[in-house]
Amino acid sequence: MPNGAQILIDGLVDGGVRACFANPGTSEMHFVAALDETPGLRPVLCLFEGVATGAADGYGRMTGRPACTLLHLGPGLAGGLPNLHNARRAATPLINVVGDHALHHKRLDAPLESDIGALARTVSAWTRRTYYATELAGDVAAAVAAATGPPGAVATLIVPADVSWSQAGEPSRAAPPGPARRGLVSVDAVTGAAAALRSGADVALLLGGDAVRGAGLAAAGRIAGATGAKLLCETFPARMERGAGRPSVERLAYLAAGAAGQLAGVRHLVLAGAASPVAFFAHPGRGGALVPEGCTVHTLAAGAEDVTAALEGLAEVVGPGGAKPVRQAADRPALPLGELTAESAAAVIGALLPEGAVVVDEANTSGLWLPGATAGAPPHDWLTLTGGAMGQGLPLAVGAGVACPDRPVIALVGDGASMYTLQALWTQAREGLDVTTVVFANRSYAILNLELGAVGGGGERARRLLDLSGPPLDFVALARGMGVPGERTATAEEFAAALKRGVAERGPFLIECGVAALA
Repeated sequence: MPNGAQILIDGLVDGGVRACFANPGTSEMHFVAALDETPGLRPVLCLFEGVATGAADGYGRMTGRPACTLLHLGPGLAGGLPNLHNARRAATPLINVVGDHALHHKRLDAPLESDIGALARTVSAWTRRTYYATELAGDVAAAVAAATGPPGAVATLIVPADVSWSQAGEPSRAAPPGPARRGLVSVDAVTGAAAALRSGADVALLLGGDAVRGAGLAAAGRIAGATGAKLLCETFPARMERGAGRPSVERLAYLAAGAAGQLAGVRHLVLAGAASPVAFFAHPGRGGALVPEGCTVHTLAAGAEDVTAALEGLAEVVGPGGAKPVRQAADRPALPLGELTAESAAAVIGALLPEGAVVVDEANTSGLWLPGATAGAPPHDWLTLTGGAMGQGLPLAVGAGVACPDRPVIALVGDGASMYTLQALWTQAREGLDVTTVVFANRSYAILNLELGAVGGGGERARRLLDLSGPPLDFVALARGMGVPGERTATAEEFAAALKRGVAERGPFLIECGVAALA
């Protein structure tokens, strides 16, 4: 007779969940024990909850299906919140299974007692606590449906320990949810966007979600080819398909001044799966909205609406008969020689990026030259820091590596950001994941130095708070301590040789890329 934990795992597998990124504790031991009975769910041990949640995010972005996490009570969930915030912003399908104290134990206010539901609701579209083992099958099916959407979302199921260990009889398995359908956009939304595109004024399409990959991206390319509209996308898309032969899309700049330049002169902005653009932070005397004065905003598709179908319909209206899309030409930079800088490192990556690569980008200021250097590389996917919460890059690469074992994964991370979740390297080694990690070691929180300068700061005490040079971080030693071979590079030639080795050899590899901080 199955107990609650077995019913829980069976329900996850029936719902299409195939990977569990786990950092369990005592309350989850019945779940851990039940894994031996269900080979369909792959358990992946993560040494920190933020690695588990970030890995589940990366897995969901690459498969379109939810993975689950296994977390220990409120403090365990809290450790994973930053990357759950990123997953929420990415609309990633993801299920958290959070163990809790047995129901009769909660009244005793044991040391780990906390309000798990309150924590979960900060990042979850759906949260539920199960009270009886006989209810688990239905609750798991509901969690899968909530996570799958559309749109994808974070769903959190709280499972008390006594629900896991209790016998549940022989409950019938809840039917897994059928394929959900996105809503169709209105005719007015399509005709309004078409009128803007035919107006003769400068028009930009701002793409997000499914619009930056697959059929949605292809349709956007046809629209641009037929009308001359500018193709832009969100600053931090969840998963973007790019490279030679694909429509060329420019990411909106992170800094407000750069974004304002990209949007200057635009009189009609058509939103396709993206929100109206705003600055990341407020600054004295500046407005937060980035839409230029005199520009009309048109929403083609948003939320659960089918942005791909909307773009395909719009393409037929403005380019009947099939306009030729604007495609990115194949063009790689030459391998640079000499000094290793963020710019020359980007050229090396653009010259050597393999076809089909999954690139995880948390390079931050060291990545300013990456979009241009890699635009004409062979087709690849690009995953970004959707919610701005640091420490996403290395865990996201773990999830992508588990999801796509036959594709090379390249994680491009800043040194400061990597230290948030460096434990992900251990999981890469344990699982034998084909991940090449490039750490841009500029010995600084460089983006914060820019922000500090913008507010008129910059004295010695203030700068010290943003400095990572003393003591220097030895990423090669740190990687080797977690089972990942590594190499330090100081010239463009050394970096190119190391990257070639990392891509050619299966398994994890780390390259410390010493570059100067952005001044």
